[in-house]
Amino acid sequence: MFRHVVLFRVRDDVADPDLSAAVTALRGLGSEPGVVAWAVEISLDTRKGRVIVEDGTFADADAFHAWRDGDAHRRVAEHMARIADWWVGDYTTPEAAADDPA
Repeated sequence: MFRHVVLFRVRDDVADPDLSAAVTALRGLGSEPGVVAWAVEISLDTRKGRVIVEDGTFADADAFHAWRDGDAHRRVAEHMARIADWWVGDYTTPEAAADDPA
């Protein structure tokens, strides 16, 4: 499996309705082909501001790359670039790595 975790730090001047719209748009990306599991939530910890947590699992790296290169992801990423900064963690799970003969 391929994991994709993103923490979006939403800018302070973004209104709550815009934050809600961003969460809705991000959640919609979970219905794209290749997504095995998908969660998007607003962090309960607001000490460093409002943070949206995106946690996705893909069948494999190829499925992830196809998803990332898709139009839906591109549109949402462009929107998120206007309202947030983010940090990404992409990795394969140990089980997937153990199954890989290479």
